[in-house]
Amino acid sequence: MFSAASSLGDAVKSRINDMCEGQPSWKVVLVTAGSTISFIALKNFLWQDDSLYVRSKKAAFILVRKIPQVKRQVEEEINKMEKVLSAEMNDSIDNNAYMQELPKQGWDKKTILKEVQNYGKYGKYNWAAGYISGGVYNGNPELTQLMTEVYGLSAWTNPLHADVFPGIRKMEAEVVRMCCDLFHGGPQSCGTMTTGGTESIVMACKAYRDRAVHRGIAKPEILAPVTAHAAFDKGAQLLGIRIKHVPIDPVTMRVDIKAMKRMITRNTCMLVGSAPQFPHGVIDPIAEISALGEAWGIPVHVDACLGGFLIPFMEEAGYPLPLFDFRLPGVCSISCDTHKYGFAPKGSSVVLYRHRQYRHHQFFAQPDWPGGIYATPTIAGSRAGGIIAACWAALVHHGRQGYVQSTKAIIDTAKFIETKCRDIAGIEVVGKPDVSVVALSSKRFNIYTLSDKMGLKGWNLNALQYPSCIHIAVTMPHTQKGVAERFVNDLKEVAAELQALPPCDGEGSAALYGMAQSIPDRSIVEEITRTYLDVTYDTSPRVEQPTIPVRV
Repeated sequence: MFSAASSLGDAVKSRINDMCEGQPSWKVVLVTAGSTISFIALKNFLWQDDSLYVRSKKAAFILVRKIPQVKRQVEEEINKMEKVLSAEMNDSIDNNAYMQELPKQGWDKKTILKEVQNYGKYGKYNWAAGYISGGVYNGNPELTQLMTEVYGLSAWTNPLHADVFPGIRKMEAEVVRMCCDLFHGGPQSCGTMTTGGTESIVMACKAYRDRAVHRGIAKPEILAPVTAHAAFDKGAQLLGIRIKHVPIDPVTMRVDIKAMKRMITRNTCMLVGSAPQFPHGVIDPIAEISALGEAWGIPVHVDACLGGFLIPFMEEAGYPLPLFDFRLPGVCSISCDTHKYGFAPKGSSVVLYRHRQYRHHQFFAQPDWPGGIYATPTIAGSRAGGIIAACWAALVHHGRQGYVQSTKAIIDTAKFIETKCRDIAGIEVVGKPDVSVVALSSKRFNIYTLSDKMGLKGWNLNALQYPSCIHIAVTMPHTQKGVAERFVNDLKEVAAELQALPPCDGEGSAALYGMAQSIPDRSIVEEITRTYLDVTYDTSPRVEQPTIPVRV
């Protein structure tokens, strides 16, 4: 076999020598260099983050959008959309004017507090009565008062200056250690607090990117389910790395393990699983992902941002789950939001690691700055010590037993809603919810129209796509007496109403979501979302809402 390969190589070299014989040196060098450059260009063209098909489709859409008539129509429709969104934003604040500049004289305390109370009255949804999905995870007045007082005591603290505020440093270390214990981390387990789940995820992405680069991988890749949180996509964009999305089982909504295994390459720097994922509330097969990680030597990250303060307590609450944490040897990191079911104030989360060696890759250090040696554990430099203190207070206030009780109340309520929804004609429960989220779809009517009509009854639900569905994320306000029953009864009434009507595309957000999913050029959808974000910061006077339907 070796002899045959050697003979082939000799034949190739002989052929090349024959071709070059008698040719001037400059021509040989020029042809060789040109061929090499052409080969590299072809390779770079064919092997990019997006496939040739995807890039060709994007190029085609770009060309089509340059046609004057198409360009004009898209701009007109997006301008109409902006006016609709602006009108909705202004309606939500009763069309009151915005402050455009600092007051000439500072306001007194009484005036400020009165205005804050007035601002707090804006909005049509009664979150305290349990009418919104997610958003507010507790709202208990006693807890609110406790955290407010603790924040006030720590309002000026900053963990960047650990020598000045050692108490805040101690609180942060204790929050991390308590969370490591919840997920069965060993003595070497560690982590940091962050400002939220997105930062926790981005920090894990950074740690594994830097680890991969340190190990000689020039182009690290993240392998994550299509249902994994969009923060992984944000992390990939911010960090300049590639993310590949693994398909899910269309029935269970869990990641397809066989597909994940096929998609692993020598560039894969992390494998991702959710516990649970946000859209449908199901937990990916973490044990199988862990086994893949072990077999291939790839770190596994478990995103428990949503369920992090539910799943560790579910067994004691009567709802045992398969293993999902550091008890699985392949699991190297976990993200967990204390500001969700941990009932801490918004702006607090943790990212945990099995060993310090992983966390070291998360840290940032600049030893040569003229301002001194600069090192931070996360993205931020200065951080709000008050948030850390209030988070610490929430954890020690509830204790393990308190979280077991809240977990039982929340999961009991979610299971009640799931069971009752399965009996409603025209409604289907998506997948098999494992934790606190129940997703709903319908083959009989537009599910987004149902969401809009539930909105008229005061309910604020989450709209999802691919497939079209909505969900309710059960929180403590939903566990109040009669709330779950009210939700089910309203849902049953609206579903019956829609079944009696002829099928339609819907209006309002139903039309918007239906339209957004049907647009093949996703850059237009991105442009619409940018328009929405622009409008949230707009302080110009109200613009009349157009009566012409919006269509793109």
